[in-house]
Amino acid sequence: MGKKNINRPPYRKLRGYAFDPSTSLDMDTAEVNHITYKVPWEDDLKPGPEGDYIHVIDRDPASDAVYEPVDLNEPAILATDGLAPSETNPQFHQQMVYAVIMYTIKNFEKALGRKVLWSPVSVIGKDKKFRQQFVEKLLVYPHAVRDQNAYYSPERKALLFGYYNATPVDGGLFLPGGIVYSCLSHDIIAHETTHALLDGMYSRYMEITHPDVGGFHEGFSDIVALLQHFTYPEIVRNQIRKVKGEMNSENMLSKLAVEFGQSTGEYHSLRDAIGKTVDGEWMKAPCSTADYESEENIECHGRGALLVAAVFDAFTAIYKSRTADLVRLATGGTGIVPAGEIHPDLVNRLADEASKIASHVLNMCVRALDYCAPVDLTYGDYLRALITADRELVANDDHNYRIAFINAFRKRGIFPEGVPNLSVDTLCYNAVDEEGEKAGFSRKIVQFLRGFKDKLAYKTDRREIFEETQKFISGSTDIPGFHRLLFDKLTAGNAAVFENITGLILSSQFKDFGIRSSKSYGKDVPAIEIQSIRILNKTGPSGNLQNQIIMSLVQSCPVAVSENRNGKKVFTKYRYGNKQDAAGDSMTFRGGCTLIFDLDDLTLRHAIRKPIFDPCRPTARAKLRFNEGRLNMQYRCEFGDLVEKMGLAARKDTDEMFAFIHQPNTAVL
Repeated sequence: MGKKNINRPPYRKLRGYAFDPSTSLDMDTAEVNHITYKVPWEDDLKPGPEGDYIHVIDRDPASDAVYEPVDLNEPAILATDGLAPSETNPQFHQQMVYAVIMYTIKNFEKALGRKVLWSPVSVIGKDKKFRQQFVEKLLVYPHAVRDQNAYYSPERKALLFGYYNATPVDGGLFLPGGIVYSCLSHDIIAHETTHALLDGMYSRYMEITHPDVGGFHEGFSDIVALLQHFTYPEIVRNQIRKVKGEMNSENMLSKLAVEFGQSTGEYHSLRDAIGKTVDGEWMKAPCSTADYESEENIECHGRGALLVAAVFDAFTAIYKSRTADLVRLATGGTGIVPAGEIHPDLVNRLADEASKIASHVLNMCVRALDYCAPVDLTYGDYLRALITADRELVANDDHNYRIAFINAFRKRGIFPEGVPNLSVDTLCYNAVDEEGEKAGFSRKIVQFLRGFKDKLAYKTDRREIFEETQKFISGSTDIPGFHRLLFDKLTAGNAAVFENITGLILSSQFKDFGIRSSKSYGKDVPAIEIQSIRILNKTGPSGNLQNQIIMSLVQSCPVAVSENRNGKKVFTKYRYGNKQDAAGDSMTFRGGCTLIFDLDDLTLRHAIRKPIFDPCRPTARAKLRFNEGRLNMQYRCEFGDLVEKMGLAARKDTDEMFAFIHQPNTAVL
């Protein structure tokens, strides 16, 4: 008799902490801090763990130790849903980082509707041309540094977690001097993983050209960690019972990295979405125009906290609206919850609604990434991306999710540029005007991209997806490549249309504007970086199907840095081909555009632009003017001051931005 065919398990169960080890020492939360993560099943998972997405390597340079890798396929471990939570077992530390990273990846892939890719490595081939090299696995080091730090390294394509001795705190839950491991905090692991996932989509967000760019990386990573709290039913029920259904009350669900905040000398969590207790008094999270415009909120974490507060505000508003009927039924129509504990049935219903809403909001936040420009993102841009992405997939906003987001951003003075009002209609990105359609601009491209979708439609191997994408970008023996399509066909008569739609430069005078050149096709053409081409194929709740291709383009212009008579930093364009000015440094100014094509009707739906020469762009408050056909670009001093205020000018290791930002003296995570 042949071997019986056994169905592949849908997921792997692994035990871990819902928050961090310190929560198990609190009588109110100890019973719910141990949970079981359900992560995607990987057939070829090796000891480490080492799977399709990550490779956990447990070397401890501080103690010169190498810990034995955990084998999650060991029968005893499989039978007991993984190793039991433990602060002293390095193998559990490996299991914990694997579980949370894979859980976070699963949430991203669910929202985006495709496989995620890590940021590639640029290499120079034998032909002296730059190429993108596939990064198969993110490296994860649970005990990388003996320091109050944890960070994503874009240079190493790795997550590095630190450990340290707890600061003595009167009344704290820690043994003074006891060891605290950042790799055991759900929030820190999810936060750092999100940094890596963001870098895989938009590598230029690593360049902090505006306070919101650095704030977005930090704030968005916090949002993912925060909303994942609500996906664990036992935790949600416990906290809903404690706060009697009031999400605006202080609770564990809205806190981030509790153990880290307390073990470094604080009594509260590191960051809180709704506020925190300071000197015995409850202080609400930032909620005013003054907070957004304040110079105190230029630092990445302070800026990020505004985004977290806005998203959590929208979440609580939606929760309150969707549960109002339950509260009325439970209170006889008064809406006032009486003293004492609320009924367990009400706890369960409120918890179900909270988890469902959090899942919706998390999906909205992640889906919006596809509708963002590839450079120089502002919070106003992100609000427009949120509204546009949601309306394209969900036609009927019966529960007013979009209005909740608009109001939450409005209360904090976060307003998009170039919109007449804050209605849903005006915040949604408009469809591209008919000029491009008449010239056949989008039809030529979409016909080309249909072949891209046909090649990738049924591929699940991430390496194959990456390599096929690179073929369509750069070309191969059987595929001409988008670059050749762009310069061979569009320049024939559509260059002006392309420039008008994308805000990038394609004309033959590009050198006069300082645009870098490329000789990929035997002639000088303006260099345009095709950052990514990705498929968007999702079905909305009403059955509507999105069948789209998203393409992100970036163009660069070099500028030089010098000082004016008053000692202020000034950025001026130096002409194409010139060396760096002897009097100053150099920097790169970038423009970009995200193009969203509809494959069903062969049209370009949206062009989300950051024009490379646009005086209205908020980046560095650039002043631009054309003089005799050449661009004279001059920046006011705000950008130089911004760099200094954020402390980035003093950073020597330019490749390890997060290591610097996450230092204890600048905050962590």
